[in-house]
Amino acid sequence: MNVAAKPLAGLKVIELGTLIAGPFASRLCAEFGAEVIKIESPDGGDPLRKWRKLYEGTSLWWFVQARNKKSLTLNLKHPEGQEILKKLLAEADILIENFRPGVLEKLGLGWDVIHALNPKLVMVRLSGFGQSGPYKDQPGFGAVGESMGGLRYITGFEDRPPVRTGISIGDSIAALWGVIGALMALRHREVNGGQGQVVDVALYEAVFAMMESMVPEFDVFGFIRERTGNIMPGITPSSIHTAADGRHVQIGANGDAIFKRFMLGIGREDLANDPTLASNDGRDARRDELYGVIDRWVGSLPLDEVLAVLNRAEVPASRIFSAEDMFADPQFLAREMFLSAKLPDGKPFKMPGIVPKLSETPGSSEWIGPELGEHNAEVLAGLGYDAAQVAALKADGAI
Repeated sequence: MNVAAKPLAGLKVIELGTLIAGPFASRLCAEFGAEVIKIESPDGGDPLRKWRKLYEGTSLWWFVQARNKKSLTLNLKHPEGQEILKKLLAEADILIENFRPGVLEKLGLGWDVIHALNPKLVMVRLSGFGQSGPYKDQPGFGAVGESMGGLRYITGFEDRPPVRTGISIGDSIAALWGVIGALMALRHREVNGGQGQVVDVALYEAVFAMMESMVPEFDVFGFIRERTGNIMPGITPSSIHTAADGRHVQIGANGDAIFKRFMLGIGREDLANDPTLASNDGRDARRDELYGVIDRWVGSLPLDEVLAVLNRAEVPASRIFSAEDMFADPQFLAREMFLSAKLPDGKPFKMPGIVPKLSETPGSSEWIGPELGEHNAEVLAGLGYDAAQVAALKADGAI
């Protein structure tokens, strides 16, 4: 892939982030052509390097999360380290940071300093509670954002405590909002002749923004949405069911015409032609009855037969996929959702593919997450430092 053909080619992004939200945002930029320089502490770098499953001492997650990025180690408490960062920011387009609010200001690198240094720079700030408000100084991970933003409250079964999703979804949602905000700010800069600005993303607000009709339902009706297990409350039928072989299927038959096809497909003409079930409000009023019918039907057949009937009836459905299922699925393979790469020792492995799919300027993975400080010499040479100066910076603890 010619990097120049990517849509973000020519943009320079500086990442001052660790773990998930900030690094995921810059990863998206890197996949679509931006030059991303990831600033890491010389003392171990991003903790994500040691998270979850490790291969030869390095996280497999790291190799994905940091792909296409350049690793530069800087001691931001050292004057020379700060000077190098300022030189980078002076020629950058986007800065992505996910420190707790006030950290950059204490380093003398607040927005006022950065904006004066480069008025065109867009600064994406990802934090638990945002850059203002009474909670801004509190630590806030994605789990906290998911809790405060409303997601945890409605996730799980009504007779049990709230549960979490199996991934750091709050961080990832915040990262997506950060990239969207950055691109909006860049468009304002390029099309409207504006200057750079701050994109302030709070993790709890990123989750809160996804909560559909929760706010008006409470404001108008005093309705508080509760945990409802696997069903989609108020939208019937849409739930997970268990087949005779113990495997699970998600069925979304909540469209009026779809519901009728579904009932005809399973031999329940009485329900298909019942006028009280012709629209969602009528079906939702008889929700328990309908789910009982569907549970019994699904439970009487192995999953493959269930899916065959649903496909013939054109009912949206899917078995619940594990990673093993994905690796063998023709849709995943046809859409190139597994990229082949090599670990540092040459061992081949698969990484997730690129999303979204752009028809003319697609993204790609050029290299896996780098070793700590792997690009020090390259990046510093671009700023005018020669080999002797780089060695002196390292000896002095600046890099």
